Amino acid sequence: MSALVLGHMNPDTDSIMAAIAVADLYKKRGLDVKAAAQGKPTPESEFVLNKFGLTAPEVVEDVAGQDIYLVDFSDLAQAPKGIDTANVLGIVDHHKLGDITTSSPLLCWIWPAGCSCTVVKNMYDFYGVEIPASIAGGMLCAILSDTVIFKSVTCTEDDKKAVEDLAKIAGVADVKALGLEMFTVKSALEGATMDELVHRDYKDFNMNGNKIGIGQLEVVDLSMLDKYREGLQAEIEKIKADGRHSVFLLLTDIMKEGSDMLIASDDPAIVEKAFGKAPEGTHVWLDGVMSRKKQVVPNFEKAFK
Repeated sequence: MSALVLGHMNPDTDSIMAAIAVADLYKKRGLDVKAAAQGKPTPESEFVLNKFGLTAPEVVEDVAGQDIYLVDFSDLAQAPKGIDTANVLGIVDHHKLGDITTSSPLLCWIWPAGCSCTVVKNMYDFYGVEIPASIAGGMLCAILSDTVIFKSVTCTEDDKKAVEDLAKIAGVADVKALGLEMFTVKSALEGATMDELVHRDYKDFNMNGNKIGIGQLEVVDLSMLDKYREGLQAEIEKIKADGRHSVFLLLTDIMKEGSDMLIASDDPAIVEKAFGKAPEGTHVWLDGVMSRKKQVVPNFEKAFK
């Protein structure tokens, strides 16, 4: 049976593309692997896959007893069912090291970059393997998405260099135009349920014994979400009621470069403790905050200690 290469729950474009790219790289190095995912692609990921002629990875819900490589995560809270009996052979990630452990040494590429695909690009270079144009295009989009077209504080020079190189391979002349086209698709809201919107980019975290959910919706203009706010608030209250201390939803305006965070919590004061700003009812505007990974999760982890 082929080893699986898969990313976190509620996969975003980085999680999908990193799985596809790492599977391609490892196959070319003689390993028996296949790309997988813990869910169907988001509208943004569908756009990227279609644009570059790529096929979505197989959806896998249980990895019990299987050999697996993880991309874009290393936290148990974001792992699939059966992870406790799976054999984790490697990790490629750009987040902090999580709580997944192994009984044997494993191959790890974990960099403080803005996107896992930036790490994967350097893996291709390290092993001297050529990147197909289609996969280069998908990886390029993943980096633009994760770094919010270089506006996020997570963006590094490694990310910018990777985009420059990948654009040449993929034949993309205007990366900013591609990024805006992609974010326009990402901002599409019509027809989606509240559950789908909240879970487009949602993760659970264990913070000092508290289960905390943090989601993010990125749009080109926050006013697009005006008529959805009441429904989104009701949805995160519903998710919180399922055994969580808090659920927070970042409504990120990529043009204003900030986020309005919706709050459902047993202790709303934790928000002021984390950000030094008191909520206005069930939300708070966080100027300049665009990254869950670097600007939100660390603040809450400190506040919950």
